[in-house]
Amino acid sequence: MSEVPPILLSSIICEKVIFDRITGSPTIVSIIQQVGAPKYPVRYAQLVFFCEMTNGHGKTAMKIRLVDVEAEEKVIFEQGGVVEFKDVKQIVTLALNLQGVVLPRPGEYRFQLFCEEHLLGERRIVCRKIDLRRRGEQGGGRVTGGS
Repeated sequence: MSEVPPILLSSIICEKVIFDRITGSPTIVSIIQQVGAPKYPVRYAQLVFFCEMTNGHGKTAMKIRLVDVEAEEKVIFEQGGVVEFKDVKQIVTLALNLQGVVLPRPGEYRFQLFCEEHLLGERRIVCRKIDLRRRGEQGGGRVTGGS
């Protein structure tokens, strides 16, 4: 990597990303901004960290990290790899499947994207404990969360 890190254009947490076979264009399915679960810890069988970057130079070491903000940014999950930018104007799309992610308690979490040791950006998720009985009495509601 050169001295200038890539620029993060977007980052999203979702349940699935589908890439068109012909155009390669991504379709993002079920964006996750907050989690409501009746009990914690809650485990997601699969989450996807989707992001787009530009202004990269050659092969670049990247890392995604999930931290618990309320526990002094304790690292819950970390995964690294190498991304290749063939042209500085190229937009590189990443869709990292994160399997078995466990959110230990209600609170705020952040998915952070690093290039080498530079924090490019982060995406926040807030977890709340919900009472299924009360939601059912109010006419229902969608429960988000994994199995």
